[in-house]
Amino acid sequence: MPARDKLKNYSTRFLYLLIIAAIAQSSLTLRAQSSSRKVPITHETMWMMKRVGAPLPSPDGKWIVFSMIEPAYDEKDQVSDLWIVPADGSAKPRRLTFTKGGESGAAWSPDSGRIAFSAKREGDDTAQIYVLDVAMGGEAVRVTSLSTGARSPQWRPDGKALLFTSTVYPGAMDDEANKKIAAERKARKYHARVYETFPVRNWDKWVDDMQGHLFVQSLEQGSKAKDIFAGTRLVAERGFAGRVTDAGEEFDAVWTPEGDAVVFVATTKRNAAAYSNYNTSLFKVAATGGEPVQLTTGDDSFSHPVFSQDGKSLYAIFQIEGNGKVYNLDRLAKFSWPNVAQPVILTANFDRSVGSFSVTPDSKTIYLTAEDAGNEKLYALPASGGEATLAIEMTRGVYTNLKIPQKAASTILIANWESAMNPPEVFRLDLKTKTQQPLTDFNAGAVARIDWQPVRHFWFTSKAGKRIHNMIALPPAFDENKKYPLLVVMHGGPYSMWRDNWGLRWNYYMLARLGYIVLLTNYSGSTGFGEKFAQGIQGDPLAGPGSEINEAADEAIRQFKFVDGTRQCAAGASYGGHLANWMQASTTRYRCLISHAGLINLESQWGTSDTIYEREVTNGGPVWEQGSVWREQNPIRFAKNFHTPILLSVGENDFRVPLNETLENWSVLQRLRIPSRLIVWPEENHWILKGEDSRYFYQEVYAWLKKYIGDANTRPTE
Repeated sequence: MPARDKLKNYSTRFLYLLIIAAIAQSSLTLRAQSSSRKVPITHETMWMMKRVGAPLPSPDGKWIVFSMIEPAYDEKDQVSDLWIVPADGSAKPRRLTFTKGGESGAAWSPDSGRIAFSAKREGDDTAQIYVLDVAMGGEAVRVTSLSTGARSPQWRPDGKALLFTSTVYPGAMDDEANKKIAAERKARKYHARVYETFPVRNWDKWVDDMQGHLFVQSLEQGSKAKDIFAGTRLVAERGFAGRVTDAGEEFDAVWTPEGDAVVFVATTKRNAAAYSNYNTSLFKVAATGGEPVQLTTGDDSFSHPVFSQDGKSLYAIFQIEGNGKVYNLDRLAKFSWPNVAQPVILTANFDRSVGSFSVTPDSKTIYLTAEDAGNEKLYALPASGGEATLAIEMTRGVYTNLKIPQKAASTILIANWESAMNPPEVFRLDLKTKTQQPLTDFNAGAVARIDWQPVRHFWFTSKAGKRIHNMIALPPAFDENKKYPLLVVMHGGPYSMWRDNWGLRWNYYMLARLGYIVLLTNYSGSTGFGEKFAQGIQGDPLAGPGSEINEAADEAIRQFKFVDGTRQCAAGASYGGHLANWMQASTTRYRCLISHAGLINLESQWGTSDTIYEREVTNGGPVWEQGSVWREQNPIRFAKNFHTPILLSVGENDFRVPLNETLENWSVLQRLRIPSRLIVWPEENHWILKGEDSRYFYQEVYAWLKKYIGDANTRPTE
């Protein structure tokens, strides 16, 4: 072969190899880009994030137990189990339980070897208490067998008995009596609810005459549970109840250090709820039963009692009642033990509400969480009294469910941490390095793939001279040089705060997903800015906050050139829904509105809600006196001003802002022929909790927004 032909052949092969190499490199580059490319959040991504519960450290500080829900769109496919992880992070979490039904109320034994919890297992008619030997392994053993069920177990200090709660029939002295009453009621030919006192409903359930009682059961073979409230004068009081929560009632019960008695929280004044604030007091009852002794007196409330490890102090959350204010800070009180006298209010000068708190093993320091300007932060407080100081600097997220193991060799802080971009996980907080160590990271992979940025904070001074805090959430593929419509989202409560935290109903990034700047304003009435700021909504429930929100929108348009001020929508749920309806009555600046669970009529809301007295105080007196708030801040009175297209949404089982409010609103809108759309959720309450309902809700929100304000790339169709 001539030399020039050999050279030509070599050149051809070389060129071919170069092309192959280039193609291969290009393929590798594309794959790498594809694997690292961020994508917008989707409903499925949001909904399927693992839901890590509150951490429960073992007393010796070596292990952390927590519940975790592995969600599904079909509730039958949802999994909820207990998990365990070493407190030093030396190993990955592992599953402790593997049953179909979930567990709740887990509690460690004093020797850190066993866990008690409540669960409804195969063969159970109601949830019972089970004990799992963590050290030895094996199956959990059922301890209780009450016909009325059992929940919220607490170990006696010697580990030989359990305290728990069961909901029983009034006057029943034992389980046989409960069974008899249940059978008699089941045999009745009629079906009726009969009442003589208020309230008759709580959130999404009708109140009945059954009572929560505390029980003690020895763990010796063959032992029976004893109702330590049975036959007492306390439970015979017409207003007797535990601390009322969203889910029912809690007694916050704890064993005394000596193990011979129980301290708990209760009220005897719930029947006065229609015409006054009522308080919860601390009581003590012998572990063998008998008449409880009231430890606190007066009108103020106490809850969440906790003993120090040295047994010399009793701590509790304290709240002033009866001072004419709807909102007062949750403060921390300290009692001497066992000789309980007047408490010392440790956080009297700390202008924030105490969230969770825990005492160090040496009983010298208290660590607590408190909301502050969009975050929930960690503070340290001397147990002897003094100033609460920031323990760890933080610029993102919130700490919740703080726990300190009481028998650990040194102070160990365990808590949940979350942010708007991070679902809750379990963390260990290092006070020396001022850092946090993740002990779980179930959602890290999903979080890393999403195109999002941390919320941005900004402040402005309102026309009334108040400093107002705000956050904005940005859309995916955000470009500072583009223009985006503004979605103003108003929080509920009103005594709550927009926080840098994870959420499902109003997930900031799901709302921003199609190209919206989401504005989150902490208006007057918000917590996390001091007691006076939160109380500022009293006597001005809608107009003042509404003005501040509108001013915040103006400020966002002024500060951020990427906000398109010609395309604005306002949305809210619960109190935020009230405010959305107030915007309908008071302004035409928004091209559309969205109101979920919002009132339209202060008067009918007062008359049909499950809670009424707080509304009376907020509005300056009873409805029949027709004070200025009832006349001047009632949206329905300004129906002639209604013009803005609005999407309404309501759960049929919502007794806090009942269905009638949305139906009244709908009637007005239809009568005035205002463009409107109504969604009624037959199986939902105040919240939208079912996966498919939630997905459909976001679809409706997107369609409404696109119709009236467009999105990042399209103009509105209306």
